[in-house]
Amino acid sequence: MTRVKICGLTREEDVQAAVDAGADAVGFVVDVPVDTPREVSEARAVELVDSVPPFVTTVLVTMPDAPERAVELVDSVDPDVVQVHGDLTPGDVAYLRSKVDARLLKQVDATDPGTADRYADVADGLLVDSVDAEGAGGTGETHDWSRTRAATADLDVPVVLAGGLTPENVTRAVATVDPFAVDVASGVESAGGVKDHDAVEAFVAAVRRYRRPTVTP
Repeated sequence: MTRVKICGLTREEDVQAAVDAGADAVGFVVDVPVDTPREVSEARAVELVDSVPPFVTTVLVTMPDAPERAVELVDSVDPDVVQVHGDLTPGDVAYLRSKVDARLLKQVDATDPGTADRYADVADGLLVDSVDAEGAGGTGETHDWSRTRAATADLDVPVVLAGGLTPENVTRAVATVDPFAVDVASGVESAGGVKDHDAVEAFVAAVRRYRRPTVTP
């Protein structure tokens, strides 16, 4: 079954809506060098993470210029997973993974999904996302799902699909890529950083309804 992450949460009521809808994970954006309404302060992230009930995975989303800063944030916020964007080298990612008590998810640019090979051995999972000129996600833009599928199908690491997903297109995206999980932020919002609770529920329901075709020998 494909997992679901609702990302860019800024309010407790939106966290609760994601949990009530059946999301597997919730994400909080902290310390990114781009202007986004989904970013919260480090202290606010601590509050939001503390509001998440057991058995729902908490994800710290950040874009550090050096792995040491990400280590500091993980120690402070205490998420289950840290999701790093930007151009950290595989060596930096391996270092970060060795220094934190959290699983590590590395973002890969959807325009060059072949770079996933570089990080497959040093991350616990890879997130293929549409990015802007500064390398940040949350663009609301879709990408070539068939190309993503071809580039990641043989990787021995979980792949998370992001970028322009909505309740209307997520079933088709899952059918094309067959990812471990999908990640949505702007596609379920009524305004920047404010989730539409009906859209959150519809998104999760659309993913849950999808069933992989049965393969006969």
